[in-house]
Amino acid sequence: MHHTQSNLIEIQKKIKNKIKDLSLSNSNPNIIAVSKTFTEEDIIPLLDYGHNDFGENKVQEAKKKWIQLKSNFKNVKLHMLGKLQTNKVKHAVEIFDYIHSLDNLKLANKLADEIKKKNKDIKIFIQVNLGGEKQKSGIEPTEILSFYNSCRSLDLNIVGTMCIPPDNQDPKFFFKKLSVLNQKLNLAEVSMGMTNDYLDAIEYNATFLRIGSGIFGKRTS
Repeated sequence: MHHTQSNLIEIQKKIKNKIKDLSLSNSNPNIIAVSKTFTEEDIIPLLDYGHNDFGENKVQEAKKKWIQLKSNFKNVKLHMLGKLQTNKVKHAVEIFDYIHSLDNLKLANKLADEIKKKNKDIKIFIQVNLGGEKQKSGIEPTEILSFYNSCRSLDLNIVGTMCIPPDNQDPKFFFKKLSVLNQKLNLAEVSMGMTNDYLDAIEYNATFLRIGSGIFGKRTS
């Protein structure tokens, strides 16, 4: 068995046990295998195993790897996780099924235009800057309702919210904040939790877990 397959199986077991321990009978989070910087050779064993959700951070890298892979594996859902520049929106809409990093109104307008042109149904998460970090993207929590309403007026398919907690702080505090915010917006999906904290994210109703090195191993670049 390929190491990515065995790593995924081990993570699935840990998630199942966590859900059981917390008595979260309705919880069934999706694992996004974050394949940024990894090659097709690293990815194919997971595809062969039947895993369908994958994440990339850069549009150009995703196009190089995934156009052929998505042609060969029809059930793949590709998630854009990194910051999306407006000049890359056209290509992003062509290749991605989910976008987790909507963080400004200019980008929302551009996405709405391209999605309409290509007649695609792309599921979108609003990225929230819960830690107030200047170096990180995201909508401020106090502005999330008005931003969400603006996105709705553009007919964007907003399915949930996303966050990246500040480094060296307890992620549970921020996971709880995002869960509460998501409930206020009455959205179904929550994108939070990575390799080091995905089990904590489950406790706060995460529905998409973004796991890279835990599946693929340590990145070399």
